[in-house]
Amino acid sequence: MSDMNRFTGLVRRCVEDYHMIEEGDRIAVGLSGGKDSTALLCALANLRNYYPKKFTLYGLTLSMGFEGMDFSQTAELCRRLGVPYVLKKTDLYSIIFKERKEKNPCALCAKMRRGAIHDMMKAEGINKIALGHHFDDAVETFLLSLFYEGRISCFQPVTYMSRTDVTQIRPMLYVGEGTVRGIAERYKLPIVKSTCPKDGASKREEVKILLKELGERYPDLKTKVFGAMQRLPLDGWEPAEYSRRPLP
Repeated sequence: MSDMNRFTGLVRRCVEDYHMIEEGDRIAVGLSGGKDSTALLCALANLRNYYPKKFTLYGLTLSMGFEGMDFSQTAELCRRLGVPYVLKKTDLYSIIFKERKEKNPCALCAKMRRGAIHDMMKAEGINKIALGHHFDDAVETFLLSLFYEGRISCFQPVTYMSRTDVTQIRPMLYVGEGTVRGIAERYKLPIVKSTCPKDGASKREEVKILLKELGERYPDLKTKVFGAMQRLPLDGWEPAEYSRRPLP
């Protein structure tokens, strides 16, 4: 079995455990240019070939206006995979960083980006968006909420937003970041490096470093945290078949 088929198998397990895909779905992958969303696109394109519930796949990119980010290779990958691709250029970078000079721009950026992506989906008749959050993202988000907000919380595997009639799905929750990185390197996926001035400078990066340090003493720490999230369970986190385990 190829690396891509094993990767796709983990994605399929997650899709089935959380009922992420239904017959006739029109699903977009939000392609930021990073390894996570690019690898997810490849897995879903592979899954589309044999999954019993037929779905249509799209690639959507919202260009924030950061300098030096060229998505031409992303467009070419979509062409090779037979996935319709839509690129929308915006001046959100100038609005947030230059005009408004936000001291904490990430929250506003996420809100504006989400609204713009939903508008793109509506224009294309797309009802679901697949996000590239993986196993490590989930554990980090759980700890971020605990450490900085004092809450037991995390994003959900499936989230329906009634106001926009959009469903978010996260099919890579059973896949570790190392596996995603390996897929990107093995298949030479076209990665567009982010030129956002805030990239890498965040509390999430602090938690990532902390988990790496703790992992040297407790090798299965992240797996235990993830399992606890499913066993509690957090709202929306109880899988259809709990006997299954993530394989990061």
